[in-house]
Amino acid sequence: MGGFGGLFDLKAAGYSDPILVAATDGVGTKLKLAIESGIHNTVGIDLVAMCVNDLVVQGAEPLLFLDYYATGQLDVDAAADVVAGIAEGCRQSGSALIGGETAEMPGMYGKGDYDLAGFSVGALERGGELTGNAISDGDLILGLASNGLHSNGYSLVRKVVETQGLGYSAPAPFDPDIPLGEALLAPTRIYVRSCLAAIKEGLVHGLAHITGGGLLENIPRVLPDGLAARIDRSAWPQPPVFDWLQAAGGIEPSEMLRTFNCGIGMAVIVPADGAEKASTILQDAGETVYRIGEIGLREPEAPAITVQP
Repeated sequence: MGGFGGLFDLKAAGYSDPILVAATDGVGTKLKLAIESGIHNTVGIDLVAMCVNDLVVQGAEPLLFLDYYATGQLDVDAAADVVAGIAEGCRQSGSALIGGETAEMPGMYGKGDYDLAGFSVGALERGGELTGNAISDGDLILGLASNGLHSNGYSLVRKVVETQGLGYSAPAPFDPDIPLGEALLAPTRIYVRSCLAAIKEGLVHGLAHITGGGLLENIPRVLPDGLAARIDRSAWPQPPVFDWLQAAGGIEPSEMLRTFNCGIGMAVIVPADGAEKASTILQDAGETVYRIGEIGLREPEAPAITVQP
């Protein structure tokens, strides 16, 4: 405690020829909802999740995490709740929380406001990178269920809440047993342990973390040239929170798929003959798995992804 940097013994983590993989991210305007509702104990999980889920997409095991917490005047209770969430996210992902920075900057933030950034470093053995090059025609796409909105689209969410005249302490229209603020702040699901289990069995050709841009923009990021994804929208149920947002906000289906995860937080691309085994491994690790599409050849001028209603 009190040192100028955190140390991590990579050799002791069991790697012989490691490649380091690093990611940084934040929580976005979901923080405004946390601040306005007074619920601070989940956004720390979101912070870790947004970083470590991006690491595992590369095939890496998250090893260490650092956080940055900035505010105008430190609210000790709120900060303690945030850090408790970060610690929980690190436990879920198997990461060591080796340091961080708390910056108190009067005049930079409004009363009660704060911002978060996270930094995650992981490793994989040389040659074990998931680059997407293994993806081929005929591969299947498995979708892992999300835990709600995760950490994207909250500017639109807050606008819908405002136009509906709702308070965050009111019952959620899509789940009256839970206050709206608590329901909207459900933390991002961490897919690290389940995806690593499937990767270690050699069953994963590619992964796509469904964040900003939704399914429409994130799955194409991992596809090689000449291939396209075909998604069957009827293959999984859309959680009630998305039904409510779509109806209350008058949002077009294509915009929903581009803004939100719509119930799928991670896409796992696997060979057709390994799909059943991969599904079993993922389910045994606690995931809800749907077979949501397939990979095919991409015609000239055709989009990299199509979604069937």
